[in-house]
Amino acid sequence: MTKGVFGLQDILKLQKLIVPEMVDLLEKRYIILRTIYYNQPVGRRVLANMLGLGERIVRTEINFLKTQELIEINTPGMSVTNNGEVVLEKLKEFIHEIKGLSETEEQIRKALGMRKVIIVPGNVSEDANILNELGKAAANYAKAIIKNKDIVALTGGSTIKEVVDSFPKVSGLNDILVVPARGGMGRKVETQANTLAARLAEKLNGNYKLLHVPENLNWQVLETLTKEDEIREVVATIHKANILIYGIGRADNMARKRGLSKAQQEELLRLGAVGEAFGCYFDKNSNVVSVSPTLGINLNDISKISTHIAVAGGADKVDAILATELNREQGVLITDEGAAMEIIKFLNLDA
Repeated sequence: MTKGVFGLQDILKLQKLIVPEMVDLLEKRYIILRTIYYNQPVGRRVLANMLGLGERIVRTEINFLKTQELIEINTPGMSVTNNGEVVLEKLKEFIHEIKGLSETEEQIRKALGMRKVIIVPGNVSEDANILNELGKAAANYAKAIIKNKDIVALTGGSTIKEVVDSFPKVSGLNDILVVPARGGMGRKVETQANTLAARLAEKLNGNYKLLHVPENLNWQVLETLTKEDEIREVVATIHKANILIYGIGRADNMARKRGLSKAQQEELLRLGAVGEAFGCYFDKNSNVVSVSPTLGINLNDISKISTHIAVAGGADKVDAILATELNREQGVLITDEGAAMEIIKFLNLDA
């Protein structure tokens, strides 16, 4: 850097050092605006409860945002204006930089041996709206790398639903095929991999194939199913996927969601399982200790897939993230600030 010339990072660091209260106020107003955006129309009292702030403080900030024409107040409640949406998007980048999250991304990327790490400001454990931000970040990244003739496989779950919800309608791509990464999983139709694959294909102006296989079948039954021409064809296509988008879960939570018996859950605990991704249970040393019996992407396929996009947030998922993502050279991790800071502590990267 030329002497006497300040870059953006230098200016931000100076602001944080000299006027930290300005940075705090900026972040507070950003959070308030973001919360209104994701819950609009919303009343003042409900907003105060969501934010855990006093109504008087919220009233003062609302008056400021209204004066700046960033929000409007109507009978149903408050909503963000078009100007407010533009400011919110630009503030997101500013907050990212002012918190030094670009440096944190690089620290974690190097430590885990991954291709890329993207951190969203906030903590999904404390603010459910951050799940929307995770979805947006993952959708933006995926949209930027998907090219003609790609086969995209995705898992189910509420986090991946947010990714699909955040995808805009894309034009200009040809011969895109979207498939569920694995069969079964989930009682909610709207978060099942089949449903999400069909919806994403529509947004990408592509095609999709579905895999209708129930959860918790034994290997013998699954082997019989693979003899069916239609199922065999879909599974063969899934194995050719070159992009995989998936969520990461805690092993104990995923075992319960999959309806495993108490004995099976205890066995996973005995094996030291802490994280789950694409049907595989990992221990803290990133070893696969158990695999859910279902059709679709398996452990042997993973190394052949050129890009893995893992989406997970929350400080409670740190063990699961570290277990499933260590040394994944093709891996891209989209996470939140809450999880990232815990990863930094766990790996002692701030020492």
